[in-house]
Amino acid sequence: MKAVILLSGGLDSSTVLYQAKADGCECYAISFNYQQRHSKELHSAFMVAKAARVIQHQVVNFDLRQWGGSALTDNKIDLPAGRFLRSASLSLDEMADNIPVTYVPARNTIFLSFALGYAEAIAAQRVYIGVNALDYSGYPDCRPDYIEAMQQVFQLGTKQGREGQPIEIIAPLIHLKKTEIIQLGNQLAVPWEITWSCYAGGDSACGVCDSCQLRLAAFAELGLEDPIDYV
Repeated sequence: MKAVILLSGGLDSSTVLYQAKADGCECYAISFNYQQRHSKELHSAFMVAKAARVIQHQVVNFDLRQWGGSALTDNKIDLPAGRFLRSASLSLDEMADNIPVTYVPARNTIFLSFALGYAEAIAAQRVYIGVNALDYSGYPDCRPDYIEAMQQVFQLGTKQGREGQPIEIIAPLIHLKKTEIIQLGNQLAVPWEITWSCYAGGDSACGVCDSCQLRLAAFAELGLEDPIDYV
């Protein structure tokens, strides 16, 4: 079975790639250089794809900075940082009260559209994506109803779908907590040391952006040390 895996190089997408391998899929990775602030993640995507020995790794280039609308594509918008540090009582649940400025407008719809085109071109049966509805973000395009709607698009908008063989969206992490994702990744032998989750653009992870804090909190809750370097 052929599968296209959306691979950012982060903790979640790397786990999904290794899950696809465990599922017995021939893995074709796709990553995106959309001129994101944290483009260092692409280096991790290359390394993870190589470690997982994917059949092919495509990188699609486009520029979402043209219209911005997110702290990840507009340097004039500050990254949320230090929310744990500013308030010891702030919980991960409270971080999800509002969709944060790190949400990139329609990003997963754009990504899944590219992945769908790639999948149909190579006659793949599956597209894997590392969305997670329990994450701190509350992003609208990481929720089960969104994935269900996109599955309809996959069925109605492709030759394969209309001929009764729709490409299936697989979102194995969608109902998992971050600690559970790390536990799954440990079982799958995901190389955490070459993954990248930080939203900042430095050589070492900042440790204070939402993504870093969620990752660090999950490793700490499990009594584990995150093997990547932090400032």
